[in-house]
Amino acid sequence: MTAYTPLPIPPAALKELRDTDDAAQPFLSFAAREDGIPLNCVGSPLRCCLRAIEPGEQVALVSYAPLRRWAEATGANPGAYDESGPVFIHAEECEGPRRTYGYPFARPGALRTIRRYDAEGHIVGGRLLKIPDDAEAGFDQAFREAFSNPAVALVHVRAVEYGCFQFEVRRP
Repeated sequence: MTAYTPLPIPPAALKELRDTDDAAQPFLSFAAREDGIPLNCVGSPLRCCLRAIEPGEQVALVSYAPLRRWAEATGANPGAYDESGPVFIHAEECEGPRRTYGYPFARPGALRTIRRYDAEGHIVGGRLLKIPDDAEAGFDQAFREAFSNPAVALVHVRAVEYGCFQFEVRRP
């Protein structure tokens, strides 16, 4: 059992993203295929339900600004730390995360940035995590380190290769 809860994109945000994304682009969905037509995305992470895309699923690639949306809900002002990036979501409402344990997208050897934010949404540190064979212990340690700083309100996990937002963890 993980010590911290990985959070998917909230349902209210998903509903908005399925209309217009955070870069003001209209919603366009497609069926996931392994042959790369229209986009080779099978196995890519879905941020709505924190699992990999399966062949044939209707999905969309949208721009998502997780810190901006968190700031709107909390009254924070991240200023220049606001950023958006591409994420895959289901084209229609889904059941949300299936997993009740473990961290999503935790492939041993993958590189992740563990980015820490304060209550205003400003970056207050971070670290690089090369996911160890015991991924759960590695993430638990990284989050313990992050939340040992009382100023840290939330943590974003991002893939190093593309900078994609993976999931969020909030102060327990």
